[in-house]
Amino acid sequence: MPITIADVAARAKVSKTTVSRVLNGKGELDESTAARVRAVIDELGYVPSSRAVGLARGRTRVVGMLVPSLTWPWIGEVLQGAVDVLETERYGLLLFTCNRGEESMRQFGAQVSAKSFDGLLVIEPEGTLDYIATLHRRGLPVVLIDDRDQTTGEVPSVGTTNHDGAGSAARHLLEIGRTRPLVIAGPDQFGCTRQRLAGFASVFAEAGHPITADRVRPGYFMVTHGAAAVQAALESGVEFDAVFAHNDLSAIGAMRALLDAGRRIPQDVAVVGFDDIPTAAHTQPPLTTVHQPLREMGEAAARTLLAHFEGTPLPNRPTVIPASLTVRSSTVA
Repeated sequence: MPITIADVAARAKVSKTTVSRVLNGKGELDESTAARVRAVIDELGYVPSSRAVGLARGRTRVVGMLVPSLTWPWIGEVLQGAVDVLETERYGLLLFTCNRGEESMRQFGAQVSAKSFDGLLVIEPEGTLDYIATLHRRGLPVVLIDDRDQTTGEVPSVGTTNHDGAGSAARHLLEIGRTRPLVIAGPDQFGCTRQRLAGFASVFAEAGHPITADRVRPGYFMVTHGAAAVQAALESGVEFDAVFAHNDLSAIGAMRALLDAGRRIPQDVAVVGFDDIPTAAHTQPPLTTVHQPLREMGEAAARTLLAHFEGTPLPNRPTVIPASLTVRSSTVA
């Protein structure tokens, strides 16, 4: 039979309330009594329910995390960073996705109402930012892992340098003599699309090679859209010696379309992506890309939330972790 709090109380000759106070560190207790209770706990091998202790302390020691989908190729890196921190501090993680749309959000809302977790990490599912901000205003500690430059500043966030990261890609292409890039953009509604385009275009403009509208192709962060953008550019006669894709999946699609068209990478066309997902190192040729510090962003967001639980105010400005360029064979033979 499992050892219960009643067994500890009986052996230590105290009440269950006294044992509970020792476990939770609450109340004024005689030190000799507390020492006797702890000795009995060790002797009997009593392991208190972590949920019961958490509730007694006013905490669940669980963090919620809301993400769009686990199928996104970089989600795992962010998630692992958060989990590494939470597990080290003996917190659990309650994970929610939006795979089923409104039904998923209703289930998530029910867990919020039930106070099933102490705070929330969010990679924003599209269209939920206002709802997340409302939860934060109502007292739920929230940290946004902001991959899209969407935050208004109301919700604490951890992000990266989309503008400067894209600028580093542009400088690299100019350094290797590429002056006619094709840009495969992300969705127009995302801040990261605007930031990456602005950062890339500004460097080329300063170098005397402004990027004209016919060199910017719409995309939606998918392999098929990257391939379609390159095919459309080739068919329309646009001359380009480089491709900058706003994410790695688009870049991989672009590479496939270029190879299918008989273009050599990087001799004819250099290709740069953005994210540095694990697959990027294993394409043929391996993909030069802007490295988003995805795991570090997850770690930083989790640390920010846990520090808040211990009394540190949530920051009122974004935490920014710089992106960096990872050069591989898709730009340098």
